[in-house]
Amino acid sequence: MNQDSKVKTTESRPPALSKARKSLPVLDPSGDYYYWWLNTMVFPVMYNLLIIVSRACFPDLQHGYLVAWLVLDYISDLLYLLDIVVRFHTGFLEQGILVVDKSRIASRYARTWSFLVDLASLVPTDVAYLQLGPHTPTLRLNRFLRAPRLFEAFDRTETRTAYPNAFRIAKLMLYIFVVIHWNSCLYFALSRYLGFGRDSWVYPDPAQPGFERLRRQYLYSFYFSTLILTTVGDTPLPAREEEYLFMVGDFLLAVMGFATIMGSMSSVIYNMNTADAAFYPDHALVKKYMKLQHVNRRLERRVIDWYQHLQINKKMTNEVAILQHLPERLRAEVAVSVHLSTLRRVQLFQNCEASLLEELVLKLQPQTYSPGEYVCRKGDIGREMYIIREGQLAVVADDGITQYAVLGAGLYFGEISIINIKGNMSGNRRTANIKSLGYSDLFCLSKEDLREVLSEYPQAQTVMEEKGREILLKMNKLDVNAEAAEIALQEATESRLQGLDQQLDDLQTKFARLLAELESSALKIAYRIERLEWQTREWPMPEELAEADDEGDPEEGTSKSREGRAGQEGPPGPE
Repeated sequence: MNQDSKVKTTESRPPALSKARKSLPVLDPSGDYYYWWLNTMVFPVMYNLLIIVSRACFPDLQHGYLVAWLVLDYISDLLYLLDIVVRFHTGFLEQGILVVDKSRIASRYARTWSFLVDLASLVPTDVAYLQLGPHTPTLRLNRFLRAPRLFEAFDRTETRTAYPNAFRIAKLMLYIFVVIHWNSCLYFALSRYLGFGRDSWVYPDPAQPGFERLRRQYLYSFYFSTLILTTVGDTPLPAREEEYLFMVGDFLLAVMGFATIMGSMSSVIYNMNTADAAFYPDHALVKKYMKLQHVNRRLERRVIDWYQHLQINKKMTNEVAILQHLPERLRAEVAVSVHLSTLRRVQLFQNCEASLLEELVLKLQPQTYSPGEYVCRKGDIGREMYIIREGQLAVVADDGITQYAVLGAGLYFGEISIINIKGNMSGNRRTANIKSLGYSDLFCLSKEDLREVLSEYPQAQTVMEEKGREILLKMNKLDVNAEAAEIALQEATESRLQGLDQQLDDLQTKFARLLAELESSALKIAYRIERLEWQTREWPMPEELAEADDEGDPEEGTSKSREGRAGQEGPPGPE
């Protein structure tokens, strides 16, 4: 493994600043150190967003606490500078492995747009104080460019907190407060420009008792802005064009933003996790389950880190569910455009039909493994094969430390166990221990899915079996004698099956003849029974015989009767 791709382990808690090392170590962007620093950057960013505009609009605030503002300004500038240093020492993931080479990290950060924005936020515009004076805080407006760090800190906290819904509501309320704060500052500045007390709309004349105090000025402006933006309560009618324009702008802002948010607060709370649940697994239920079952904190930390890795790096494990509503052909095209390049790198599937690869792409199941997690162990029953999409995995000994080989993107393993190859000495058992070194993204293809696809492509199945046989020969895992014996046994079995088929055909022929003879015999018997019934129908009844005896010789009458019946009989039927 390269030196620049080793994983650097750190403590779970940030050290005290007094014990910080002279040489800052490389930070993991998903680790506790980096999360702690993001939370630290919230304070200087929020300070600049709230205080600079306040000092520019409220002169008493700027003049009364000038020394304190200058100290806080340069402390925030120092934190901004330290943030750039931290960015130069924040690693990044490459194939799931944390890169700790500082030269590569610095080169990568220096080529990003974020580096230019960070530099622009530290341009020393305070030098203009020498000409304009220290009471021009608007010179520091470029500090607003560091606002993306605030949003990043909020997003990271949202994935780590145990109460994400409450945090989202608190974040929304903070945004509302910032908007009202800015609007109140602009209202006071506009009142000062138009003249205090000139009409009922602007801020009253500070000469009136109580209105000269700074606290009263801010609270009055904040209250007035809240009335406008929430469209609640009566506000004085504007008298001048500037006042009308300000009111129109506030009303539009209220209609487009605040009113919409407040009107749909209940639906936002109910559906705030809908989007994340569609793409990422719901970790709230898992957290609650582990808490109820008293899972140890180390295992709970691993589970939370796995969820955080998925969400931070925008990785999905339920692609099939996401694309299930698309038409089958369109779903296949999307899957092919995303994953076909990975499948083509697999030696086992090279030179296969394009339609076969498209069928296989739809069967791939994405899986993500954490650092140190075993994908499979020696002796396990193999029911699926794996294709490495991103990351690195190691073939390790039974002790889990000794590494025999490292597998990278595009490689695969476990394919032999899902293809029935004659003479395979390992059968369907795993022959090695595979462990993930970092975060690894794999594609899983089950034996049932492969068999279902290959049933429609028998020629491809033959090609794949030949390639698998070549791989087993290279690995010395193919018993040629056993293969020959199995082939001979298969040929003998096929010969016996053919003989059984021939015997079955003969039996069917004989059975058909027996059925024909049976039908002929049944027909003859039915004809004879019908003939007998016809003959017996002409015989005299007993009463007729008794009358004949009384009238004459019984023998004569009997002979005549027989002659009469003989004369009425028809010709004999067929035998």
